[in-house]
Amino acid sequence: MKLLVVGSVAFDAIETPFGKTDKILGGAATYIGIASSILNVESGIVSVIGGDFPQSDLDMLTSRGVNIEGIEIVKEGKTFFWSGKYHNDLNSRDTLVTEVNVLENFDPKIPESMQDAEILLLGNLHPGVQLSVLERMKNRPKLVILDTMNFWMDSAWDTLMQMIAKTDVITINDEEARQLSGEYSLVKAAKKIHEMGPEFVIIKKGEHGALLFHDGKIFAIPALPLEEVFDPTGAGDTFAGGFAAYLAKKADFSFETMKSALIVGSAMASFTVEKFGTEKLQEVTEGEMIARIKNFKDLTTFEVEV
Repeated sequence: MKLLVVGSVAFDAIETPFGKTDKILGGAATYIGIASSILNVESGIVSVIGGDFPQSDLDMLTSRGVNIEGIEIVKEGKTFFWSGKYHNDLNSRDTLVTEVNVLENFDPKIPESMQDAEILLLGNLHPGVQLSVLERMKNRPKLVILDTMNFWMDSAWDTLMQMIAKTDVITINDEEARQLSGEYSLVKAAKKIHEMGPEFVIIKKGEHGALLFHDGKIFAIPALPLEEVFDPTGAGDTFAGGFAAYLAKKADFSFETMKSALIVGSAMASFTVEKFGTEKLQEVTEGEMIARIKNFKDLTTFEVEV
């Protein structure tokens, strides 16, 4: 199955307790595209960049089999830029700079080569932009996965509700799930979000793993304990990319397959945090990916005599 990704291709400047970077490659669609390439899934990115974006980074995506026909280049514009500083626990951060630049007037254009994508992953963008992508698809994809955040809940509620109603899988963090639903209990929150439209609800809990809800069933996974965590930027996007790519590879959207996809997404995200930006993710081989999934299996498999 083909995976179509709509989201940002950007620059980040990151500071953590372990070091800092100047402008480096970032953006949700970038992380998702690289993650999908590790599983050898055919994917394409729809995004916009400025004339300042290096050709070498576009070549890297192409070399990994990512279709970049949908990445518009505004030669006179500048690429989206975000700068942030993480606190000592790496769970919270301060945004230092946000320059929307060419993303402000982003008008997504879906190339003919990706019109038949069976899975659509809508990265964290204005829900109006996300809706426009669905409207421009000749046929509705078999699976629509949505990522959003509390900013859109505050600023574009009605449009966000329209988008959520057309979504099959929504992926948000625990704070966002509580705000979206008005419920503190994540179980109650998931039930309310189900009623808004999505058949599957994924609630990410950072270093505490993730929860998958579907039709009264719940599946929980931990995060893989790591010796070193350098930079959590892009971990959530990598998680979504690994999750969606696994579903594309298996061509199956059952609850059981999504449980496995959750493990694959978490394994991918665990690589991302080990270096700054996309650096570690670009180095990961399929063999390393398989080994890390086995680590997850060892971590969560047990027998209990009652």
